[in-house]
Amino acid sequence: MEIFNVRNKKITVMGLGLLGRGLGDVKFLAREGAEVTVTDLKSPRQLAKSLAKIKKLPVELVLGKHRKKDFKDKDFILKAAGVPLKSPYIKYAKENKVAIKMDDSWFAQYCSCPIIGITGTRGKTTTTLLINELLKLTKKKVYLSGNAVASATLPLIKKVKKDDLVVLELSSWQLQGWAEEKLSPHIAVITNIFRDHLNYYKTMEAYINDKKAIYKCQSADDYLILNKDNPYSKIFAKEARSKIIWFSDKDIPESWNLKILGRHNLANAAAAIKVAELFRIKNQEIRKIVENFVGAPNRLELVREFKGIKYYNDTTATTPDATIAALKSFNRPVVLLAGGTDKNLEFRKLAEEIKKRVKALILFEGTATSKLAKELIKIKFSRPLIYVDSMPEAFRQAKYILDKGDIFLLSPGAASFGLFVNEFDRGQQFKKQVFKIK
Repeated sequence: MEIFNVRNKKITVMGLGLLGRGLGDVKFLAREGAEVTVTDLKSPRQLAKSLAKIKKLPVELVLGKHRKKDFKDKDFILKAAGVPLKSPYIKYAKENKVAIKMDDSWFAQYCSCPIIGITGTRGKTTTTLLINELLKLTKKKVYLSGNAVASATLPLIKKVKKDDLVVLELSSWQLQGWAEEKLSPHIAVITNIFRDHLNYYKTMEAYINDKKAIYKCQSADDYLILNKDNPYSKIFAKEARSKIIWFSDKDIPESWNLKILGRHNLANAAAAIKVAELFRIKNQEIRKIVENFVGAPNRLELVREFKGIKYYNDTTATTPDATIAALKSFNRPVVLLAGGTDKNLEFRKLAEEIKKRVKALILFEGTATSKLAKELIKIKFSRPLIYVDSMPEAFRQAKYILDKGDIFLLSPGAASFGLFVNEFDRGQQFKKQVFKIK
């Protein structure tokens, strides 16, 4: 296998960001001897935390804008996952014969060990983290990366050995890089497909096509693990050249006592178990790990129980389908904190579920909130409905509604743009307010 070498290569990193992946790539490339230019549309003030960590590195910074000259006469452009492939700067780079790379797929190009890749609309992180825990039972060195962690994957090139395993959570945007490189993981898992990101993709078909990259370049020696209960899986199975393995939420024995809530998490666990079985992990060992798995942060995360009220942080529920799944996980009265920015999704089914299951509804202002409110009016939702413009205000209102035995659930069903830096900031603000309660 070719050795990764970027010494003296001219590389533009497009997107430093705040989550740690761009930062990790910049640090790695600079230390490997590349001539690095970092360009990001965010201002120095917005990027202050990331900039503080690279201030001693010999990198050129172009912030608050992009310049065409940074996309010409370069060896590589390392594109952040959120940057559209149709960006005029990416197009300009391609016209000038500059190679476009992305973090995870560039790593995969040089990775000498098997990669287990997980994608889907919902349940990616939970499934990825559980697979990671299960594969530790193989006694191999297991590396967890991709969307599941706030760090870059590319630096693992210098760490992995051929007998190791790498577990990657892969978003549709990250999979664009795999399609460009004509790569797919050895083991691919698709948890499910629902409507999402239609503010980014013009059609559902375009969204699904990016997801397909996880199996498109697999061979007959590879594996594709699919959800028996998701209608899109039949399409994937027909197209794939790899071995198909099916899973269902019904696979989990009723005698198993899982800590993670909801029917959807039974499906996530079932998917993870199928991966473990490929590595011949014994059933009793699998059961022990699955039953003790507490789930992922920000996903139906029990933050605190105080005076008989349970506070759950499900901030990564950024679609109506995700919030519906969260609501179905409880059999106690729910005060739901939801709303935000629309991703061009439909809210009728969520409105119906809210009418059936929610005792009171607190909504953040936003375009998704307006759409949800219209659907609630149509079905004559008559319980308390309160609009707020901040997390502290949401808690001030909630204290007049919550009773002992209730669930206070942050499960927005929408994006976080506007009131919060991102969905994780929204979750952190929720947790901060929970621990302020006395």
